[in-house]
Amino acid sequence: MDAKQFTEIEAKMQKKVDALAEEYSSIRAGRANPKILDKVHADYYGTPTPITQMAAIAVSEARILVIQPWDVSSLKAIEKAVNASDIGINPQNDGKSIRLIFPPLTEERRKELVKTVHKYGEECKVSVRNVRRDAIEKFKKDEKAKVISEDDRKEAEKKVQDITDKYCKKVDEVSAEKQKEILSL
Repeated sequence: MDAKQFTEIEAKMQKKVDALAEEYSSIRAGRANPKILDKVHADYYGTPTPITQMAAIAVSEARILVIQPWDVSSLKAIEKAVNASDIGINPQNDGKSIRLIFPPLTEERRKELVKTVHKYGEECKVSVRNVRRDAIEKFKKDEKAKVISEDDRKEAEKKVQDITDKYCKKVDEVSAEKQKEILSL
């Protein structure tokens, strides 16, 4: 059993946690957050282009996001893309820039978002456990092939379980942080 295997397992699990954090950044929590536009693409000369590559995006006030396109002719395309996205905010076009005004979240919407955050967290834990399962299967194959002993396999499984517990705890921490952000007024 070399440490490299366990480092690879940890790296795979860390990627799952990082992906979860990225997913959470696109969930709006009542405050203006430029990351909410990361997945929105506008038609720019026939090519779907991320808005983040077409414009400067800034938070002018706590709940106002300003999209300032570098090419003013793309303003309509950006407005159309924001309307078509699942952000749920109507863009206000003043001819030079687009303003997104985030309304305060209702209690019902907050609870809905917390459920979504919890669901994503559980899905992430499942993917972390899948990494564990794959690693343990590999150790069992190695034991059958007489590459490692039964004791080595059991020790490796325990080590992988400890790593899994660590990353499941990280998922819980990231989820709790996002839930707290959503529930804070």
